[in-house]
Amino acid sequence: MIKCAVIHIVEIDPLVISASINAMGFPAFSVMTPSGERAFSKPSTIDEVLWKGIHERLYLYESDAEKFVLDNTNLYDMVFIDAYDGEDIFPRKLWDPSSQFLKSLSNQLHPGHGTVVVNLHSDSDILDLVGSAPSFLQQILPMGKYVSGIGRAYKDVLVGSGSCGKEGSGLGFTVSVPWVCNTSLVVCRGLRTSGGYSNRDLVMNTISSKSLEVENLLNLPFSCLQYIKRGFILVE
Repeated sequence: MIKCAVIHIVEIDPLVISASINAMGFPAFSVMTPSGERAFSKPSTIDEVLWKGIHERLYLYESDAEKFVLDNTNLYDMVFIDAYDGEDIFPRKLWDPSSQFLKSLSNQLHPGHGTVVVNLHSDSDILDLVGSAPSFLQQILPMGKYVSGIGRAYKDVLVGSGSCGKEGSGLGFTVSVPWVCNTSLVVCRGLRTSGGYSNRDLVMNTISSKSLEVENLLNLPFSCLQYIKRGFILVE
């Protein structure tokens, strides 16, 4: 975890919250009430021992994602979205370019470096008859209409569709996660290259450089670059 980062977690299903605490060891002290107060006034001994102060910077809200964003005015450096419902559908209200959710999210994303990462299921017809990806496609999951549509919506609303090369602009890209047939969509503000954003190689060079900075800053035990290179596609 990034040192000193304050993290808000929003989960709509109370059973998921309960399981994360009772079965997975997530700190109960992080749970928030509807009024915005801590559900527990003091952390348990287990939370203090296992989480070593991190629990004091975690805030877990039981809420619908759209409602949470519309009801708050927080400014976020980074937002992670994994919002498939019980029927494994990513709600349209969370990616419709005219939705209040995306407009409010745009207002709450840091204007200079705000980044949104969205977990999506790949929508390309690449599975074989037994439901697994053929070996020659293990390294890349092509971006179909569904993923590309969501990518364009997030990019257009969060960084603009015609802001290439201008101050405060940004870009969007996807990378594949083939072992679970998922795609990670990343939309970031302020990421610039000297030659603009249309050249994939220039963008990759910039991201590669930034990934090395992140690895060194967080002292990661693995390289980010191997994951970024896998099925890298710019969102036009």
